[in-house]
Amino acid sequence: NFRVRQLASVACPLFLLVSPDLSAQRFRATIDTVQVSVTVTDASGRLITGLSREDFEVLEDGTPEPITVFTDERVPISLGVLLDTSDSMRGQRIADARGAVDRFVSTLLEAGDEAFIAAFNHKPRLVNAWTQPPALLAGTLDQLFPSGATALYDALVASAPLFGRRSHPRAALVVISDGVDTASDVSLRRASDIVRRFEPLVYAIAIDSERASPAARHNPEALREITATSGGYREVVRTSADLGPATERIANELNKQYTLGYVPSRPPDNGWRGIRVRVRNTDYFTRARRGYYAIRSR
Repeated sequence: NFRVRQLASVACPLFLLVSPDLSAQRFRATIDTVQVSVTVTDASGRLITGLSREDFEVLEDGTPEPITVFTDERVPISLGVLLDTSDSMRGQRIADARGAVDRFVSTLLEAGDEAFIAAFNHKPRLVNAWTQPPALLAGTLDQLFPSGATALYDALVASAPLFGRRSHPRAALVVISDGVDTASDVSLRRASDIVRRFEPLVYAIAIDSERASPAARHNPEALREITATSGGYREVVRTSADLGPATERIANELNKQYTLGYVPSRPPDNGWRGIRVRVRNTDYFTRARRGYYAIRSR
């Protein structure tokens, strides 16, 4: 009785690189509730579970907001994978990437989740749009072969609007790349702003071989800007063989997140509002998106 939504296939070569409809980008669990996924760790990075609503505090632009929604159980997620298929990903790298993505969608996500897969070189390509269960996506990268330059920022802009059509409030985007952006038409700042309007957690895995030339190695500051405000993180791996363990760490974090919600005390004004989530135990650390655009309903 699984609901299957496969809206596109490898035959869809490009996203349309047009300006997204930013007036309708916010996905809401309810019309008034802001939902926040929160990761809690200790100083060693160990994920902390078992906390209660009373252990958390949420502030919007510095003002405490009562937490009206709370769960420490895993809730379904809408997850996108954005894979670099530029020329530098040839050989073992693309083979390892295919294996990591296949395992992610087939065994690390759950049947109630949904996922899409997109790829990019100098142009973005939608491989499969939202699909449930995600296991149906296994093998869809087999006919995709690396070529061309790297336009990561363009691919982020192209994939972001998919999150405006997702089924679940909780969302994440996993980016896998092995090099610096060399071919995008949009800037890093513009790409980051558009992605955060659709509110996915962003996780970036960079393959950064020490043997690569300085010009071809990833830009750590760029990946940090893309991920940090979302509540996700970036991880640098030295070889493509490490992609499997890296994606497993992401899945483990998603399985152990808390979901909090609150009703803002101020009405929407279309502006950016900062979010800060704290825990009362000062030995613990939180990671969550740092804000949202309070869009007025039409």
